[in-house]
This record gives sequence, structure tokens and C-alpha cells, in this order.
Amino acid sequence: MFKQTTAVTLLNLRSIPQRWGMSLATVLSIALVVGVLLGFMAMASGFRATLDGAGSDDVVIMLRGGAMTEMNSTVSRDEVRLLEAAPGIAASAGGDPLISSELYVVADGLRRASQTRANIALRGISPSGPQLRAQFALVDGRMFEPGAGELVVGQSVQREFDGFGLGETVRLGNNNWTVVGVFSTGGSVFDSEVWTDLGVVQNLYQRGSGVQTVRARLTSPEAITPLRDYVANEPRLNLEVLSERDYFARSAGGTTNLIMVLGWPLAIAMAIGALAGAWNAMYASVDARTRELATLRAIGFGGFPAFIAALAESFVLALVGGLAGVAATWLLFDGITASTLGSGFTQIVFSFAVTPDAALQGVVLAVIVGLLGGFVPALRAARIPLLAVHAS
Repeated sequence: MFKQTTAVTLLNLRSIPQRWGMSLATVLSIALVVGVLLGFMAMASGFRATLDGAGSDDVVIMLRGGAMTEMNSTVSRDEVRLLEAAPGIAASAGGDPLISSELYVVADGLRRASQTRANIALRGISPSGPQLRAQFALVDGRMFEPGAGELVVGQSVQREFDGFGLGETVRLGNNNWTVVGVFSTGGSVFDSEVWTDLGVVQNLYQRGSGVQTVRARLTSPEAITPLRDYVANEPRLNLEVLSERDYFARSAGGTTNLIMVLGWPLAIAMAIGALAGAWNAMYASVDARTRELATLRAIGFGGFPAFIAALAESFVLALVGGLAGVAATWLLFDGITASTLGSGFTQIVFSFAVTPDAALQGVVLAVIVGLLGGFVPALRAARIPLLAVHAS
């Protein structure tokens, strides 16, 4: 049985070039299904990686209790003063707590590629703000001066938007700003922001003395527990304490889930079409070899080897289609820069990322489509009557 199955399977695979038209159509349809699915998965993976890259376990974000995002949060000056004396917060070399009070304002920028307007994040930060961002580096120019209308911009903003070149003057809202520096945080979400002095934002945007969030570096990741206890037991504080990693994971969840909710149904709908294509291709293959299969039956070959051989042909075509879809998606999309609205209603610039896990899921989907599409034609191949050799 094993020898018969091997012989018939090799015979089937060697004859694929004789049916190159239908075979190629099957491969391309499955490759398209995999490509669509991986495109959505690459988008979701890249967006999630951009936010995850900004998260740190030893940095906390404190915002008003019940506020899901910075835009909905308010923290008073008195609350900030209480937090400066909280346990678990690390100190700078000068002995001051490593805390940054911050304001997040939506500004209007001009996309470089499309010349359309889009929201960008203008963030007012305290002097300690840059130290609380992992991988922060000033790659060009200098930091802004306190009290001045000066900006430092993330590399993603400079790359995707017009008017943010070093030394340029850009108008945000009703005010003119001078770009004095460019920074990088290793491709994280912060690279999609524009920073300036907190006091300037409070004054120009009439925010008073309040802020929206307070960032702080912990002495260790475990120090978040005494900090949370302090906040919970202090009646003058109504704040939620989250590690930066948890905060960004929560922020990314909604967008990545939406991308996948759109991607999987579309891929499955297309997979049904590819399934029909594989079915037709395999039926054509069986029909073209009716006399050959009947002859094999007549000289003693069983139906099971014919069944396995047809199924193996469908599997190989699907596997080739899946690998082709993965390769095409990786070449066309991996590393491509895009932007989408984040939880703060501003553009987050990210890069598509075709991950090994996503590629594996794409290939598995392709193989499933191939096996399902080839199953019924394989049954037909196994049941071809001996008389078919004379009929053909």
C-alpha cells in the first residue's frame, strides 16, 4: 500500500505542469487570501509593537480615576505635590523625585505625502520628561528652553509631516513655534509626538495650573504596590496608577482588535472563493487523468493511493500558494510606514511588521483551504470504476 501510494503521488505531482493553467490559478488565489490576511495582521502587529515599545515596567502613569485616556484626565497641582512625596518613586542625582507633569494637546499637521491635515500630539512636559522615556536620544539640535515657544519633534513626525524640519517655524493652533531639536525613542509611540515646555502649553492653551497625567520612575517595578497603596489611602487623591506597559497595552487593544475583526472575516470570505477554485482545479485534474487512474486500478492499484495522491497534489498547490503569499506580503509590506488614529485622537506613525507567528497562521490557512478543496475530488479519484479506461 505504501509503495502504491508513493508511486501514484509522485505521478500526480510530476503531471502538474500539464495542468499549469488551473494549478497556477489555484496557487494565486490562495496566495491572495494569505496576502490579505497577513496585510491586516502586519498592520496590527506593527501598531501593537509601536505602543509596546513605549511601555516600561518601572515607569508609571497616574491619571484621574475612571479616565481611560489622557484626553479625559485631569490632575490638580495639589495632587502633583502629594505625589512628589509618595513612596516608591526614584530620585534624580540631585535628590528630586523623577516625576513629569504633562499636558496632551491635539494639534493640526500637514501630511507630507498626501498634503492633507491630520492630528498630531503636542505634549507639554516637565524637565524630567525625557528621562522617563526609554531609549530617548536627542539626534539633532537641542532641547527647548523653558518658557520659550520652542519644540523638539519625534523622528516619525519629522518624516511624515511638513514644516517640522530643524530650524523651521511651524504654526500650531494660534501660535508659531520654532523647531529646535529632533529626538528618537527607538521607534516607539513617542516618536509620533511634539514636545515643549509644560508651562508654555498651560499658558497658551489656557489650562491653568492643572495637568492631565503624571509620569514617574519607580525605584523598581515592585515599588508600584506601595505607590498604589499610598494613592488609595490618601483621601485627597482620586487617581489610577498604571505601569506604562499596562497603559499602552490597554490603549493598543481596541485598535488592534478592530484591525483583526476586519481582517479575519475578509480573509475567510476570500478563502471560500479560493476553496471553490481549488475544488475546480482538482476536479479538472481528476477528469484529465480518468483513463490513467482507471488503468492503475485495472493493474491492481487500490482506491486509497489515488485518494492520497489527489489530496497530496492539492496540499502541495496550497502550500506553494501560502508560501508565495507570505513572501509577497513580506516584500511589499514589511517595514512600510503608515499612521492611524490612536486613543488620543492623534496620528500614531508605525511600521507594518510581518511576524513569524502571522506567517505561520497564513500558511496554515492556505493548507486548510487546499485540503478542504481537494477532499471531494480525491474521493472521486478513489472511486473511478475500472470501465472508465474503455469509456475514455
